[in-house]
Amino acid sequence: MLATPVILSHLLIAQVLQEGDLAVDATAGNGHDTLFLARKVGPRGKVYAFDIQEEAILKTRERLRQAGLEDRVVLLQKGHERLREYVPERIKAAMFNLGYLPGGDHKIVTRPSTTLAALEQVLEILEEGGLVSIVVYRGHEGGTEEGKELCSFVANLDHKKWDVVKIEHPNRSLESPFLIGIQKKVAGGS
Repeated sequence: MLATPVILSHLLIAQVLQEGDLAVDATAGNGHDTLFLARKVGPRGKVYAFDIQEEAILKTRERLRQAGLEDRVVLLQKGHERLREYVPERIKAAMFNLGYLPGGDHKIVTRPSTTLAALEQVLEILEEGGLVSIVVYRGHEGGTEEGKELCSFVANLDHKKWDVVKIEHPNRSLESPFLIGIQKKVAGGS
């Protein structure tokens, strides 16, 4: 069986994120991606995790506590569009897992305007060779539009500076999730 977009996002990020690096989880949710990033950055690294919902922050905090990794993460109950106010340095990786909080209120969803604002900020502070993964869910109200706007945005990134991939299952529903990967090229690289 082929991997899901979430598993593929972890595989992509694992290729670039190393101990001591800084990373962002733009959508903490239930804390799975935050925990993954905290493990990868090690004791010398740092993860900034954002979510607007208190429930998500509490679940993420508990997941980190159980793993003994809470000291590696700065949890922020803030919208990811405010990322630059809280992340003062360059980062090696960022993860977005869009849509709604699984098990939470399905009316509270990510929105194209705030997601694109956050993505633009992430790209400004991404190190050369750094990577962004975005898992896009289209099955909720506004999800298809968010996916279209993201695809339009990444299609217009300068190919001399950015490598962009989109991975989806063409034999599944048009509402099934897909993955966007964005890597900042190394200056002088091909």
